[in-house]
Amino acid sequence: MKRRTLLAAAAALPAAALARPHIARAATISGGVVKLGVLDDMSSVFSAQQGMGDYVAAQMAAEDFGGSVLGAPIQVIQADLQNRADIGLAIARKWYDEEGVDAIFGLGNSAVALAVQELSMQRKRIDVSIAAGTTDLTGKACSPYGIAWTYDNYSAAKGPVKVLVGAGKRKWFFVTSDYAFGISLEANATEILKANGGEVVGAVRAPLGETDYSSYLVRAQAAGAEAVGICAGGADMINIAKQMGEFGLIKHGITPAALNCSLTNIHSIGLATGQGLVFSQPYYWDYNDPMRAFAARFKARHGAPPTAFQASTWGAVTHYLKAIKAAGTDDAGAVMEKMRALPINDFMTKDGRLRPDGRVVREMFLLRVKRPDQSKGEWDLLEVAEVIPGDQAFRPMGQTGCKLGI
Repeated sequence: MKRRTLLAAAAALPAAALARPHIARAATISGGVVKLGVLDDMSSVFSAQQGMGDYVAAQMAAEDFGGSVLGAPIQVIQADLQNRADIGLAIARKWYDEEGVDAIFGLGNSAVALAVQELSMQRKRIDVSIAAGTTDLTGKACSPYGIAWTYDNYSAAKGPVKVLVGAGKRKWFFVTSDYAFGISLEANATEILKANGGEVVGAVRAPLGETDYSSYLVRAQAAGAEAVGICAGGADMINIAKQMGEFGLIKHGITPAALNCSLTNIHSIGLATGQGLVFSQPYYWDYNDPMRAFAARFKARHGAPPTAFQASTWGAVTHYLKAIKAAGTDDAGAVMEKMRALPINDFMTKDGRLRPDGRVVREMFLLRVKRPDQSKGEWDLLEVAEVIPGDQAFRPMGQTGCKLGI
């Protein structure tokens, strides 16, 4: 009888035994779910290059990972930061304090990114800035929980400035968005410009979302500028470049220097105006087969090939999930250790690494806009003019102003 009882008990074990490892694994995940927030400009000047495309990419990353990690489901939510630091910070605080969000991705506005990074450090949660360009994120405002994933204003400015100064465009006039991102971009571009023998002949600051840049461009022409450094992004960058064409500056030999540019920006500007323009990004959808394969999947969901920011969101979320799996927990400190230790390898990044200051270092592309006669389709807009090694693209760790890891 005793033997039969033991056998019956053993026969009843498989289902429970299978469930227990799941429970044990999920218990290492706070709240039993890995919850990711995509906080971006969903409706304004940066929405086309980031926005819902970042959210789609994050969802794809979660799905590609299998929908769960350590037995816990992965949930992705999104919200519109509206390019206001107070609104972005309020959303992030609610996500952390009331909704159990483990990490925030996106943050494509530098003022919002800086505010959320400070909050994340206080809450010991991970924030991953995909499209915020300010170098303060990995400089004086660096955080042990903060990551600048795609690029920064130093890497964005370095390639175009060197190329244009080398082509004889030494006198620059800056048109700058008047908030943290634009100011940081102008400062980095000015430093690189002067180091390469160029000079600043003037500068103006314009409100975010400005639509009429005519008075600024008249001043640039009167100052004898050979290049207009566009320290703006999204729709603002598009409007400045278009109006340079409309007001005849380009015909008179004044070059638009796109210091922050994206695939969707060129699509809006058009090849007739944009041809020859150069800018730096770490991804172009038509560069190689792996990039094309992801672009095809993304376009089927979103309707257009991914920008570098949208492709980066997939990579950032995937690396975060890999780190949770490797750490055996979603504890932010343990996950950050694994994110720094694991090399970053995916369809757009080869042997990338996360530095102690939060900077992801990878190759950057110097991209050139094609002439209209070179394009074979709606999104065939760019060519890779140069591949810039990561150690040349980004400011060296010891020069960022961050004290972490030093």
